[in-house]
Amino acid sequence: MKYERNFYEIKSNEEILKNLKEELGTVGYYSLHEQDISSILSYANKVTKDYIYIVGIGGSSLGTKAIYTFLRTTYNFKKKLFFLDTIDPLRINYVLNLGDLNNSLFVLISKSGDTIEPISILKYLDTKTKISKDNCSVIAGKNTPLWEFASKNNLEKFAIPENVGGRFSVFSSVGLIPLAIIGVDIQKLLDGCKIVHESFFNKSKYYELIIKKARFLVENKGRFAMNIIFSYSSVFKDFNRWFVQLWAESLGKKNINGTRQGLTPISLIGPDDQHSFLQLIIDGPRDKTVTIFKIENLKDESLIPNKEKFSCFDLDYLNDKSFNELINLQADSTYESILKETDIPCDKITITNIDEINIAQLMYRFFLLTSAVGSFIQINTYNQPGVESGKKILKDKFAN
Repeated sequence: MKYERNFYEIKSNEEILKNLKEELGTVGYYSLHEQDISSILSYANKVTKDYIYIVGIGGSSLGTKAIYTFLRTTYNFKKKLFFLDTIDPLRINYVLNLGDLNNSLFVLISKSGDTIEPISILKYLDTKTKISKDNCSVIAGKNTPLWEFASKNNLEKFAIPENVGGRFSVFSSVGLIPLAIIGVDIQKLLDGCKIVHESFFNKSKYYELIIKKARFLVENKGRFAMNIIFSYSSVFKDFNRWFVQLWAESLGKKNINGTRQGLTPISLIGPDDQHSFLQLIIDGPRDKTVTIFKIENLKDESLIPNKEKFSCFDLDYLNDKSFNELINLQADSTYESILKETDIPCDKITITNIDEINIAQLMYRFFLLTSAVGSFIQINTYNQPGVESGKKILKDKFAN
């Protein structure tokens, strides 16, 4: 008797760790915390322009935007950072009017070097202000059309490592260059990644947190197919968007035996979405997991004042409390209300401070969680074949 099989089976935690250790030699994001950033810092220190425009879409901009939005309300950056990450002409022209085009640096980012959106914007920019080595730099894959354009026009250029995918690229030149230019301590970003990386691969704190959550999500993906991140602060707005791309584009695949896999990310901001989506979480179908984010120290001491004229509202218990305390207590209350239901999987992550190390640790933690889930469900976590047909159809429409 001869027996062969290709059944999908959930592997052991040890096998998953072994798989990820094998990826260390081929998947580039794992080693970015070890890179030499001296050339990036040297270039950043030479930039004199006050307005920095990132021209890129998806993985070329989302991670950088996530870090910038997280830090900008508490950091006094001397340069302004803007994102041309859409081909909506209304948005493009609105964002261009926010800065001074004669005092701007445009950072063109595209790993493939021929992505329609940034190249279209580049051509449009040249009608607004002459694109030259004085106002434009390029971050791209080597031997791509954009790399060639930079060479022909003597633009400063930086390579995106071949083995680092767009949605995993924020700690490469893609994110580090623009962030260094505006004054982010990029070494601290890499230090944050290193803390999580070493803890995970040494089977310490982060290994236990990440592998247990990954296993739960995979073992229960049929029941809890939607994963909500409920972030209590506006500084998480673009982190949420970054997570949605990372989770959806990495995990929505066919696995080794052709079975369709995937988990659906849902992004919520608290307390705003307490007044919209929380009702569905509490009383709706039990098909979602929820992760609450909160920040212990928002670095803002603004208080809710104690004034007699407002006593009619019967909210005196808020008097002299800080908004920091209020939003954190709302996060805790939402978490406890979900726990009371007993049948909604929920966890909570508390960030201690708004700084580079904390945001890097959080993002790297989700990189590893994504890689672990991808390994459990036996897919290629790092490609995105499902988006290619749409690009071809668009090109054909223009050709016709």
